[in-house]
Amino acid sequence: MKALDDNRIVELYLLRDETAIKQTTEKYGSRLRSLAYGIVNDSQTAEECENDTYMEAWNTIPPHEPRSYLYAFLARITRHISLNCCRDRSRLKRNAFICELSAEMEQCIPAPDDVECCIDDMALSDAINGFLSKLDEEKRNIFVRRYWYLDSVAVISKRFALSESKVKTTLFRCRTGLREHLEKEGYTL
Repeated sequence: MKALDDNRIVELYLLRDETAIKQTTEKYGSRLRSLAYGIVNDSQTAEECENDTYMEAWNTIPPHEPRSYLYAFLARITRHISLNCCRDRSRLKRNAFICELSAEMEQCIPAPDDVECCIDDMALSDAINGFLSKLDEEKRNIFVRRYWYLDSVAVISKRFALSESKVKTTLFRCRTGLREHLEKEGYTL
């Protein structure tokens, strides 16, 4: 059976047709499970996160209609559920890893101290996307694999056939560049 295009899958969700979940599973299931596994590091938990993603998609379409960005919409849900699952289950090793990544990003992403100082998420997202769009493809892929998919330096190194040292240097330079870019955009770090 040929996978439906994203627009048609979203239509099925809007019509409250349960075939939408089957079609979503066929088209994106392995990618969502892989994303979850990269965070929770457990096959069964990753499968639960994938299934929870379908439930969340069912409950949020409508009002959202992610016709042109269905995978990104689902991946964001999966990532959020997986991170919450990791927190909830107190996986010390993975929590330490997530803390390590958070510490790396604290160097270049502003973190307001109180609610009044909160930065508009959309503006910050646009600024980060603007920075990423200026990177060459290799640097952008390394950055996204590390900070979105939470891949380890070793996994990124293997994926792109680069030395771990090169990956670490690239990530350091990207974080430095992001920090400078955000400062130019008016963010206080």
